[in-house]
Amino acid sequence: MAKQVFSGRYTTENTEDIVVFIIGMRVNKRLAFHKWLPVFNAMPGMIRELYTNKEELGFLSMESYFGLRTTVMIQYWRSMDDLLAYAKSEKHLTAWKNFNQKVGKNDAVGIYHETYQLKSGNYEAFYGNMPHYGLGKALNPIPVTAKLNSARERLKSKS
Repeated sequence: MAKQVFSGRYTTENTEDIVVFIIGMRVNKRLAFHKWLPVFNAMPGMIRELYTNKEELGFLSMESYFGLRTTVMIQYWRSMDDLLAYAKSEKHLTAWKNFNQKVGKNDAVGIYHETYQLKSGNYEAFYGNMPHYGLGKALNPIPVTAKLNSARERLKSKS
């Protein structure tokens, strides 16, 4: 089912500090199912946990992309402390332990992550005729007004 498209031009408030966390995996050896499939299968349980406990974990939202070899999830978090606390949680530590036991130094599958701390006023977003997406799904989407018409104006604004 298609997501509802919101006609017009929208942006987000940029009044909060947020953390953008990019995480994913790359299948380096396609035939080594026994190495990369457990890594891939560990994610749905953690994603369910994040969405089920959003408020208490500080998880805001995410987007996922799947390519032929590489997956990527762009996650939005309330704070670095929240993200780091989740990294130490039971479900994540279990997945990390299983990864190290099953994959270890084998190069059949690669994993990666990048973390960015964004301070209030130092990010902006624009959406035209889109469903709630990215930061517009993680934060409060607001209509673009005359005072928020350009990226420069949105960066200056703290709504």
